[in-house]
Amino acid sequence: MKVQGITANFTDANVDALAVAVFKGEKAASGVIKDLDKLTGGLIAAVIKNEEFKGDKGETALIRFAPKGTVKASRLLLVGVGEQKDYGSSDIAGVSGTATRFLRARNIKTFALLPRCEASAVEVAQNAAQGFITSQFELDKYKTKDKNDKVVTGMTVCIDGAKPADLKNGIARGQAIGESMNFTRDLANEPPNILHPTEMAKRAQAMAKETGLKCEILDEAKMTKLGMGSLMSVSIGSEQPAKMIVLKYTPAKSTAKKGEVLALVGKGITFDTGGISLKPGEGMDAMKYDMSGGATVLGTMRAIALLKPSVPVIGIVAAVENMPDGKASRPSDVVTAMNGKTIEILNTDAEGRLILADA
Repeated sequence: MKVQGITANFTDANVDALAVAVFKGEKAASGVIKDLDKLTGGLIAAVIKNEEFKGDKGETALIRFAPKGTVKASRLLLVGVGEQKDYGSSDIAGVSGTATRFLRARNIKTFALLPRCEASAVEVAQNAAQGFITSQFELDKYKTKDKNDKVVTGMTVCIDGAKPADLKNGIARGQAIGESMNFTRDLANEPPNILHPTEMAKRAQAMAKETGLKCEILDEAKMTKLGMGSLMSVSIGSEQPAKMIVLKYTPAKSTAKKGEVLALVGKGITFDTGGISLKPGEGMDAMKYDMSGGATVLGTMRAIALLKPSVPVIGIVAAVENMPDGKASRPSDVVTAMNGKTIEILNTDAEGRLILADA
């Protein structure tokens, strides 16, 4: 999927379709909409007059027209964005995503987007690229049939009068964020028989190698030596060994004070049965999402590595599997944390989460 930017001549973009943001109640006789209405032979005015399109947020209307002169596209998608006074850069990802999903369903491969937002070009381009990428994420990785193989391969975002450097910067940022969001989604939705702690650690290592992060994986022997009894008590009933994932980002030139570091910590329980105090069977399948916090930290560290902020960041994920077994932790067990504090496992709450107390 490719994203590029242009600073003028929106209708001349070499694409299959055009998409434009339209405000609620906007008339076809105003501004850029007037020019597009002329291009389509008055079809925009017709759909507005017939109340087929009002510009409500998320509303869409597709207009087919015969291209003329330098115009390559033969379709124009109107995307409603609601009231103009409420419209800002944070809405652009939604506009881009709405247009992408609509056109993708119709097997259109490329389109140009005119977001019509007064925010900075960097912000607008960033959000447009992000929405384009994230809107094409599918939960069909393991499907053997009925997969959605349609892909919008390219988007051109047009910001009139923008500096080319700002467009390029914004698109690069949006791609880094959007791809990292999809990376996180992919991890979070993996089945627990595939994404166990060891596999999660392997994927973290591969991502770190790809993006230039430093990665250290602590195994159970190392964690036991460090005294991580509290963490190990969660994993003790599982055949899958626990892993502690440590990712480090160090900027080429830091603006942080000496010794300062931003730390992100994520819960990476790849499946949480509740252990001996089993959770109710209903909804147990959702316990694969108990590692979503850890997935979020990994995805965030990926984006940080690509965006290169000026502060050092460390990301830590405790990847474990909580299963029932003869060795599993019991209510009333006392474990010792890394800081030396003893903790009594009292029981589990209604959702199966461990309730801890100072011993």
